[in-house]
This record gives sequence, structure tokens and C-alpha cells, in this order.
Amino acid sequence: MDLLTATIRPVAPFDFELTAGYHTYFQSRYGTDSMEDGVYRRLLDLGDKLVLASVRSDGTVDAPELALELQGPELSTEDVDLARERVSWLLGVDQDLGPFYELGRSDEVMAGLVERFYGLHLPHTASVFEALVLAVLGQQISTSVARIIRTLLIETFGPSAEFDGETYYAFPRPESIWASTPAELYTMKLTQRKAEYVHALAGSALDAAVGLERLGELTDAEIVERLTALRGVGLWTAQWTLVRAVGRPDALPLGDLALRRVVSRLFKDGAEVTDAEVEEIAQRWSPYRTFATVYLFSALRTGAG
Repeated sequence: MDLLTATIRPVAPFDFELTAGYHTYFQSRYGTDSMEDGVYRRLLDLGDKLVLASVRSDGTVDAPELALELQGPELSTEDVDLARERVSWLLGVDQDLGPFYELGRSDEVMAGLVERFYGLHLPHTASVFEALVLAVLGQQISTSVARIIRTLLIETFGPSAEFDGETYYAFPRPESIWASTPAELYTMKLTQRKAEYVHALAGSALDAAVGLERLGELTDAEIVERLTALRGVGLWTAQWTLVRAVGRPDALPLGDLALRRVVSRLFKDGAEVTDAEVEEIAQRWSPYRTFATVYLFSALRTGAG
């Protein structure tokens, strides 16, 4: 087993604790990501091998530097380069927050959130398939129940490896879920319909004509059109995929109850708001509504604002 190190230098400002903490708040406890004692970990599926990535901060928010440690079998220079690229994408290190901050500071509420979450970058999922499956699993159920289901799915179908006596899991490959059946997925606490959706998404991920992992070549509108043509994928899921998996800066997940709740609290003194009102308010942050959404959700989670 090899152990190699590398350095990642994010675009400043970059707050490692906020960014990795945001990522693992939504991604942790179901097998793929963790943040403990200032170290972010994820088991990377590099195709021909599984590599454990451990990341810690060696810099500051305004002069960021991340130390990347990789553990895996017979690691090559190419493996290190690919792993560094994957981790950089997962933690959104290449994002330039400057234009969003300039726009956000012109709005009193968002200016406060920019100050509170200064250096928070938008983390990503490793693939479009991962984002879609997680979104479908989380539809219309509590976060705690969703985590239980995700853990079952990942520990059943995800590739795993042991490092220092602990087992780590990578997100399931589409082939593994496609080789199962909706009936088998149903035994993992999914509804019958969600089991069918997840199984169908695995088939779509393997279909070259659908091209899920090539969506970055399309416009936002084209991506939404292609995704909403899939079973189980509505506008909300498509917009979240733009945010988490494709990294588009101006997505807005309308229809999200939590988003309506935080907009109501911060902009309407608690009065109920519609999706149309959320969209109207969000126009002030375009073309950076993705980042505004992330900061609003951080406010909701922490009670800030």
C-alpha cells in the first residue's frame, strides 16, 4: 500500500472548515464523505483502483493551501494527478467568489451572509449520477430517513476498501445498481416508485445516447430539458443537479421548501412566499444565484442572518 502527498492551492478566499463542513453535512453518514478533527476524507473510485483521500488545511482563508494525502495500491503519478483533480472538484477550489461577493454586498441581507460565510465555496458531487440518485432518495422525506436509505444503498452496492482497520465506501457505480432489480432496491426502505427511478437512472447513466456525464457541454436550459425527460427527475432535481454536479453558477432550485422557508425568514419577516416570489427576489443575485442559494442554505442550517 502506497502513501503519497500532494498540495492543492484553492482560489482565495477559501475557508476549508466551512466548505468541507457544508459538504459533509449533506454528504456524511452515508458512507462516502467524512470530516473529523479537521480532516476531510473520501474514498475515490479511480476506475482501476480505490484511493483514500485525506485533506487538511495548511493555509489561511486568504492564503489557502490544502495538504492532500493519498493511500492506495501502487499509486502512480497519473493517479495522484487524477485524485488531486477529483478532490479539487469535490471541494470547489477553483471557484472565484469575487464577482458574487461584489454583487452580494449590494444587498443588505446577502452582505451579512457573505461576511458570515466568507470563503465558503460550493462543493460538488463526484458525478451527475451521484447527484441524481441522492436527489431522488431525498425527495419528500426527512433528512434523517434519507441518510439511513443512502447508507444502505452505498454499503450494499458501493465498492469498498479498508485502510488502517476502517472500511470506507465509494459511491455505487451505475453498473452495480443496474445489475440489481427494483425489487431488491425496494428492500432498502425505498418506495416502489423510487426503487424504479433509481434503477432507471443507473440504466440512463450507462446509455451513451443520454450522456449524463457529458452534460457540461450543454447550456443550462438544454441540461434541464435532458434531465427532466428521465423518470423521477423533475425541475427541482434538475436544478439541484446544475448546482451540485455540473457546477453552473446561476441555478435556482425552485420548489424547494427549505429555500422558501429561509427566504421567508430573511426577506419577508416570516410571511409565506411562493416560488414566483423567491425567483423575483433571487434575480438580484443573477448570474450567481447558485452561490446565493448555498449561502442561504448555510444561513438556514446555522440560524444566521
